[in-house]
Amino acid sequence: MECGEQLEKITPKEGLKPKGLAGISDKQVDFHFDIHYKGYVTKLNEVLEKLETADRSKANQNYSEYRALKVEETFNRMGVVLHELYFENLKDGKSKKPDAKLMEQIEKNFGSFERWKDDFKACGMALRGWAVLVFDLSTGRLINNGLDAHNVYTLTNTIPLLVLDVYEHAYYLDYGPKRVPYIDAFFENINWDTVNKRLDKAIQAY
Repeated sequence: MECGEQLEKITPKEGLKPKGLAGISDKQVDFHFDIHYKGYVTKLNEVLEKLETADRSKANQNYSEYRALKVEETFNRMGVVLHELYFENLKDGKSKKPDAKLMEQIEKNFGSFERWKDDFKACGMALRGWAVLVFDLSTGRLINNGLDAHNVYTLTNTIPLLVLDVYEHAYYLDYGPKRVPYIDAFFENINWDTVNKRLDKAIQAY
């Protein structure tokens, strides 16, 4: 192995697959989880295996095997992580509102829950891949971060609290090209307990 690193092996987190969601069918979730999410797990492992023996002495910013593998590592690793966060913050169509601490932070940074929700939905409509509510460790503020791809436009030094996948594969079986009703369904299924716990950890880190 190069540089003495140990090979990392990624396995899918089967327990994260949600069922019985309101407005998002189990079949849609099955395709999303078993094909797309697990696909990123498989490709990440392939990249990590190739990185074991990649020739670091030929690393070059124009083109090199090592550069190509490191770029694809970011895409596939964030594809895994974002999907895991997404599935984890979904639950059974019985969505409640954030707890008092998160609500206070939302109102402080956005003015009201509804203004935050409208902005988050707009983020989901405007970007091609993801809308992510993050806690900024640089300022202690909440920000709605939009990503065109797993590894594009991610804000550094932030902790994801709520993750929405807006790639077509997340909703096309249920809604075809209509993204709005899918985002509305997403809000009916947010596991706010998970989001609240993520905020607690973010505040501790801050």
